[in-house]
Amino acid sequence: MEIRSWKYCDISRIAELEKECFPKEPWSFQMLASSFDSETFYGVLADDCGEIVGYGGITVAGDSADIDNVAVTEYFRNSGIGTEILQSLVNIARVEGAKKVFLEVRVSNSVAMGLYLKCGFKGAYARTRYYSDGEDCLVMVKELG
Repeated sequence: MEIRSWKYCDISRIAELEKECFPKEPWSFQMLASSFDSETFYGVLADDCGEIVGYGGITVAGDSADIDNVAVTEYFRNSGIGTEILQSLVNIARVEGAKKVFLEVRVSNSVAMGLYLKCGFKGAYARTRYYSDGEDCLVMVKELG
């Protein structure tokens, strides 16, 4: 398993995984492609012998960063790949000068919350009816040393 940066040719597969992992509100190919073109966006993915099995993205602006997405295909969940992707994103934020990393998670996504807590994130506040289906989100933050 290799954790590496996105390449433009990876976006089609990432878009497929996005639909698989986030069927309620997936990012479109165009959204992913425009993120790829941003100077403040960094994308990493998990490559298993040429197959993309997970990915994540982070936007770093000044002294803060926002994790945009983290996803792992169902077959590879609970294997540590999500942790590796998340740690890679946090390391990018640290190298780029961020002091805090934020993320948003659906309140119903206890598995993701467990991962984020394990990686040092803490609940900061909730946003009510944040998602288009009316579900709330929890904003989490990790302070970088």
